[in-house]
Amino acid sequence: MGWKINWIDCIRGTILLSLTGPGCAGNFFLFASHVYVFVMGPKKKPTDLLLVHLAFSNTMTLCARGIFDITAAFHVSNFPDSASCKTVFYLGRVARGLSMCTTCLLSVVQAITISPRTSSWRKLKPHTAWQVLPSLLLFWILNSLMSSNLLSYITAAQSTNGSGITPSGSHPYCHMPPSGLIVRWLFLTLMALRDIISQSLMGWSSGYMAFRLCKHRQSVLHLRSSRFQRNSSPETRATRSALLLMACFLLFYWADFIFSFCIGSFLTNTVRC
Repeated sequence: MGWKINWIDCIRGTILLSLTGPGCAGNFFLFASHVYVFVMGPKKKPTDLLLVHLAFSNTMTLCARGIFDITAAFHVSNFPDSASCKTVFYLGRVARGLSMCTTCLLSVVQAITISPRTSSWRKLKPHTAWQVLPSLLLFWILNSLMSSNLLSYITAAQSTNGSGITPSGSHPYCHMPPSGLIVRWLFLTLMALRDIISQSLMGWSSGYMAFRLCKHRQSVLHLRSSRFQRNSSPETRATRSALLLMACFLLFYWADFIFSFCIGSFLTNTVRC
């Protein structure tokens, strides 16, 4: 295994390790803890299964992105072949879509759970974990199909360039030749449509939860003492937390999506997971 490291790449690789390592460890801990609760608990809650799937998807995403980003930073030579490039980038993109879809479904389920009993949305509430399983299987099928173009186009850079570097120089191992205009925009449109629908449902569910919490605060306000009213209520804190988390998620996710969209549109010889 050959190494050719300079200080900038060493620092970059160290930063990637310091971010990817704790992220994988934290998601694996969440995965194991929720699997234990799901298996050993007396009732199989839908949210437990969704959290298990979300932690698994996040771990897959971090591992797939971390493998080649870290090896590229440290210039590890002769590591991937075409099969490795196809597998890792394909699983990374599938996991990224699964994470988005699962987060959306989890938000919607939580919003339906706190809805009033008389609400028509309450009829859609899943009562067992097995009722959300078909949705998760559908997510796997849809995201696998949306990422299938990677299996056809991605190759190892060594097989397309004698120096082992992509023409753009952005990733030293994997290369994606320019695809047809129709194919490129078809898959970009499908991914954009998936993200827009998911983000819209997440925004609706977060807003609905904030609305229900505010209504609950108003209904119990007369029951609380004046000393307690001077402090922020649990509903107010929960509303602020939900809206802040949603805003941060939207900001970082769309920044990543716009960056990925630009790469897919204008740098077609570069792979972006």
